[in-house]
Amino acid sequence: MHYNVRHTTVYSYTDPVSLCQNEVHLTPRQTPVQTCNGFLLEVSPEPMLLRSRIDAFGNQVWYFSLEEPHHELRVTARSRVSVAPREIPAPGTTLPWEQVRDQLLAAQTVDLRMVSQFRFESPHVHYLDDVREYAAVSFTPGRPLLDAAFDLTSRIFHDFEYAPTATTVSTPTREVMKLRRGVCQDFAHLQITALRCLGLAARYVSGYLVTVPPPGKTKLIGADASHAWLSVHCPGFGWIDLDPTNNIVPQERHVTIGWGRDYSDVCPIQGVLTGGGPQVLTVSVDVSPQLGGE
Repeated sequence: MHYNVRHTTVYSYTDPVSLCQNEVHLTPRQTPVQTCNGFLLEVSPEPMLLRSRIDAFGNQVWYFSLEEPHHELRVTARSRVSVAPREIPAPGTTLPWEQVRDQLLAAQTVDLRMVSQFRFESPHVHYLDDVREYAAVSFTPGRPLLDAAFDLTSRIFHDFEYAPTATTVSTPTREVMKLRRGVCQDFAHLQITALRCLGLAARYVSGYLVTVPPPGKTKLIGADASHAWLSVHCPGFGWIDLDPTNNIVPQERHVTIGWGRDYSDVCPIQGVLTGGGPQVLTVSVDVSPQLGGE
């Protein structure tokens, strides 16, 4: 599938902002199943400085600085992306999860040492006893890793309610466990926590989920949104994506922006400013199929 993506973020300030510095993760990644055919970042007012770099996880990060007073900041990212189907191994053909855990613990190769960094705690992911106990229901002795991971994905989908107003970006996983409610970011962090509590490698994935309007209805411009899911590492097969919010394995409707240890590594836009006072944030995302391909 070929998509045109437009992601617009607008900050409106009550008082003028005299200085603003931001980092942006909005460039779709190049992967074996995804190609970014074009990307343009538009910033208004025009920044004094605009540059990009590749971070430790291979994501493209843009940095910009505004040094003139302004009451509004508008950031628009435009992309052209092609996404192909992913090949998913039969769950029962993956190694027993304990064997995978032990391989990561030993980490005898450079590749395994790189993967092992996703076993540890991070700013939004902490080892929790109740999450470990929750995961243990799926990860029974000798069960193939992917079979157990699929089961955990399904349980999170059925046990937790999607509730956009129940949490914020700073709500910890221990609170999500109590509430049994949250959004895609919460469910991704929850499953990552569960996997890491068992000694497995899991990473956070940021991107978009292409929405489909009800039959007979026209898709609304800007109705899409940023989405989050996760990947678990399966020796012999690499990283396998899982979407606990929708209980699916991401395929052509998932557009990947980047990945890291958790949300803090791939936040769409973050920064610091001087002044501004109270502010209003508006985000509009539209992911539309390209007619006739590229």
